[in-house]
Amino acid sequence: MATNSGLFSRNFKKTFPVAVRGEGCWIIASDGRRFLDASGQAAVVSIGHGVQEIGRAMAEQSSQIAFAHTSQFHSAPAEKLAARLLALAPANFRNGGRVYFTSGGSEATETAIKLVRQYHLETGQKERYRVLSRRQSYHGSTLGAMSVSGNVARRAPYEPLIADWGHIAPCFCYHCPFEKTFPQCELACADDLQAHLDGNKKSDAAAFIFEPVVGATLGAAVPPDGYVARIAEICRKNGILLIADEVMTGLGRTGKAFAVEYWGVEPDMILVGKGIASGYAPLGAVLVSARVVDAFERGSGAFMHGFTYQAHPVSTAAGNAVFDYLESHKLFERVNPAGRNLREALTSLLAHRHVGDVRGLGLLLGVEFVNDKTTREPFPKSENIAEKIRQACLEENVLTYPTQGCVDGLRGDHILLAPPFTISPEESAQIARAIRSALTKVFQV
Repeated sequence: MATNSGLFSRNFKKTFPVAVRGEGCWIIASDGRRFLDASGQAAVVSIGHGVQEIGRAMAEQSSQIAFAHTSQFHSAPAEKLAARLLALAPANFRNGGRVYFTSGGSEATETAIKLVRQYHLETGQKERYRVLSRRQSYHGSTLGAMSVSGNVARRAPYEPLIADWGHIAPCFCYHCPFEKTFPQCELACADDLQAHLDGNKKSDAAAFIFEPVVGATLGAAVPPDGYVARIAEICRKNGILLIADEVMTGLGRTGKAFAVEYWGVEPDMILVGKGIASGYAPLGAVLVSARVVDAFERGSGAFMHGFTYQAHPVSTAAGNAVFDYLESHKLFERVNPAGRNLREALTSLLAHRHVGDVRGLGLLLGVEFVNDKTTREPFPKSENIAEKIRQACLEENVLTYPTQGCVDGLRGDHILLAPPFTISPEESAQIARAIRSALTKVFQV
């Protein structure tokens, strides 16, 4: 990117290549360089780049009607996409559930927070408002979403502006906050939700939000068996709503339409974004269960919330076209075999003295780098290992998603891998080779 750019860059100290074209799992820059998109651009791109029928569907919709405000109209593409999402959702969404479309994941979280509050008002529980979450979680960048995010580093600059409604222990077996081992731990991290409710003012607790598989902040940390069911049971017993944040895990990323299906749990709301339109348009959604919808229908009948661009006809047309492509190319069925392939390619990295863990589900995988494999001791934050690995992978023309802080919010380095569902075995091998080369460069001393 030119230094005299008018764009407010994400980082003024970096130079960014200009992306001009996409082909499958590749992004081509203006200088002709080709990059293998191993991270799906932050776990967004599921069907691959450059699928022309998506653009054609958007152009067709915009030539008919591009915008109609939802206070006055519904649109056919939004109605169609809502029905398709509900058909994939758990059983409690299928008969009377509804979908609230947004422009992305952060707006979906904001919407869910307000839905939770108004649900409790509609059901006569006006004291309930606190939405609980886990430490080291991330649910979006707007102030409401930041309030329920437990990521220390991302919260820190905005601490005076955001509420603290309560955070419980993360579910992270590789760095267990209780220094226990599954199954002897008896799911202490899940029971921490009950402990929090018992130790605080329980009557004002309204909901619990969690990522079924923790994406960016913990690097594809999968919960042990029984965790999700125990969390759901605690929520039910205490009269609080359960929100599954599937912005990263939803729409096939883990090998099922929604990750909660792995554990047979029925949340009250499911948040989606990223993969819902595979990056072809800004789109997110809140799937609202029949029970929550019923409270609004029996009560005031109106949700006191709205966005100008919610359920945008062109964005939802993109969502439908992506759905069509996923179905016609049977891409959901490709995720688990492709995920196994990529994981097998990465397994050899575990022989390296600083690769502590390779983890994940489907095509959401994480590689964690540790200073000492025996103690799982992380590197000091100042060494910036995840970013160095990203840069070294970039030199090999492979794009990864680096994050620091998985251990305590500051220390703990990993990269997230979430390529398009179309990733080939050869491309998976190339990703592993790039990371192996990066390890050699970064730890060459």
